[in-house]
Amino acid sequence: MSPVHHRPGGGFRNPPGSPPRRARLWHYLKFLLWEMRTKRLPPLPDGLTAPGKPDLAALEEGALAWLGHACFAIRLGGKLILTDPYLGDAAGPMGLGPRRFLAPSLRAQELPQLDLIAISHNHYDHLDTAALKAYRWRSETPVVCPLGLGASLRRLGFADVTELDWWEQHSLGDLTVTALPAVHFSGRGLFDRDRTLWASLAFASPRQKVWFGGDTGYGACFREIGERLGPFDLALIGIGAYTPRIIMEASHATPEEAVTIARDIGAKAAVGMHWGSIMLTPEDPFEAPGRFRRAALEQQFGENNAWIMQVGEVRRF
Repeated sequence: MSPVHHRPGGGFRNPPGSPPRRARLWHYLKFLLWEMRTKRLPPLPDGLTAPGKPDLAALEEGALAWLGHACFAIRLGGKLILTDPYLGDAAGPMGLGPRRFLAPSLRAQELPQLDLIAISHNHYDHLDTAALKAYRWRSETPVVCPLGLGASLRRLGFADVTELDWWEQHSLGDLTVTALPAVHFSGRGLFDRDRTLWASLAFASPRQKVWFGGDTGYGACFREIGERLGPFDLALIGIGAYTPRIIMEASHATPEEAVTIARDIGAKAAVGMHWGSIMLTPEDPFEAPGRFRRAALEQQFGENNAWIMQVGEVRRF
């Protein structure tokens, strides 16, 4: 019997207990009109970026650097991991789509040799093919991704690609990667919706565990993740791009839901990501951090456990 998230005719769906996809065509048309309009960005707050560039090769065990959006470099189990490489400007095909207003702390050409690239799903702001083509060690660097993405990554020149279904694991020395459920969708064009899988990812060494949310809305699956794999030393959770809710509730968590996810999986601390680099949705792009930290207080997660990092910042966990 196929897993419940595998559609009988092919493709994938969200786990049980996820929000329904309630949006109708006119909701999407209204959202598309917003995307096509010229957007006036609020003034950039001070302190969004850390001074200088992070030295990823020098990252110590149990440390991470935020390159921007959902892209982190993490040193765990002796391995240097890069998540969801989006290091270009446009989040769309052929240079189209939304453009980032805050540059990443490093471009792909500046990356050192990595031990692993981990990809959560195929959206343009998480899987940047131009950046991956510019990475110099494609043939030597392993990639872990959800089901259905392997062929496209091999075409980019990656020789060692491992596709995982939810709850499947892959080990590299002292590092174990587990693909886990997420509430989202996939697609890079008009006719490939949900044809490849999306996932959250757990990275575990003998001493520490990190959960990376990729893109996700809130659902019942996170309590199961916490029960089966928790607790986690750190969670990396999206807190931006959450309006309009009728569209985004089944794909992007609010800042308040992000704190609930952290609590559900048993995270000791959580980094709010997926904000402050690119304007994907109509809300103020800088309101999420304040809501995230207030929610941490209200949900007794602890304001000091809800981390807001600067782009380029290095922090130990």
